[in-house]
Amino acid sequence: MPATYLLRCADGSYYVGSTRDLPTRLAQHASGKGSEYTARRRPVELVWAAEFDRIDDAYFLEKRIQGWSRRKREALIAGEFEALPALSKKANFARPES
Repeated sequence: MPATYLLRCADGSYYVGSTRDLPTRLAQHASGKGSEYTARRRPVELVWAAEFDRIDDAYFLEKRIQGWSRRKREALIAGEFEALPALSKKANFARPES
């Protein structure tokens, strides 16, 4: 089943991906064949995943999460969904005073 997923790497960074087969993809990351990024930062740990009916939906969410701040990713991992809008870069951007 298609999925979007977040991995925590050994250096504390996060990797966001999407796949048609999550168990196979996780095995690839664990073996060092998943991506160059995770191969250099093993071991990796799955910290969040969401399943979809269509791969394009999983890919779309992957691209959205890739643009998120570390704090916003951590809120997603922690299930703090109500905090996500406030952690938007646009919401945190200081508006000039009139």
